[in-house]
Amino acid sequence: MAQRRASITAQERQLVRDLVARYISNIDLIEVMLKQLSDAIHGSKSLMAHVHSTKWRVKNARSLKDKLFRKIMLAKEKGERFPITEDNLFDQLNDLAGFRILHLHTQQIVPIDHELRVIFKEYRYSIVEGPTARTWDDENRAFFRSVGIEPINSPKMYTSVHYIVKSNNRLGGRCEIQVRTLAEELWGEVDHTMNYPHKSPSYACREQIKVLARITSSCSRLVDSIFRTAQTHKSSQKKR
Repeated sequence: MAQRRASITAQERQLVRDLVARYISNIDLIEVMLKQLSDAIHGSKSLMAHVHSTKWRVKNARSLKDKLFRKIMLAKEKGERFPITEDNLFDQLNDLAGFRILHLHTQQIVPIDHELRVIFKEYRYSIVEGPTARTWDDENRAFFRSVGIEPINSPKMYTSVHYIVKSNNRLGGRCEIQVRTLAEELWGEVDHTMNYPHKSPSYACREQIKVLARITSSCSRLVDSIFRTAQTHKSSQKKR
């Protein structure tokens, strides 16, 4: 990271300090927004009937600082102007607040998506982006498309449904909501630990994580099959 920051100017460093300070001075509003969203989600029995567990977090100052430096470097590499200012910070960054919903099998995304939309409408959260399904698997892409969720190719071998919602408070803060299976959560946590915010220096480790993605996909399919088999058996018993 030290090497990447060597080409960042003193003016850019000051801008990052100002942006982080702006964020910290308003973090209480982000926290309130996230708590309200959490209360709304956990208060929905219709939604929680399909949910295994949830996780949420507000980005800390150190993570934000690192992200801003990486965005500055990326803009320079592309020959573009760095777009983030103190005035548009909360519009430009979608993941200052994050909420994750975990479920057991793939088909549960259908009722989860429906109930989330009900919550967003009831509590006046605007959907800025999504839902989109980030996935590398052709079979998953076909499934998500069939249920009305736009798939996006994920070269990192990551699978998750994403929403970006905007609160109705004066700050207009945004929250990234991720919905994924428990199996995909395992892969996501391993990859995040090893490859974020910077890729693992070990080629072997990076390759093993790709293998884990394929195993995870197979695991999800097996879990899906188990639940389909159970439902088929239950239906057959009712007909007797």
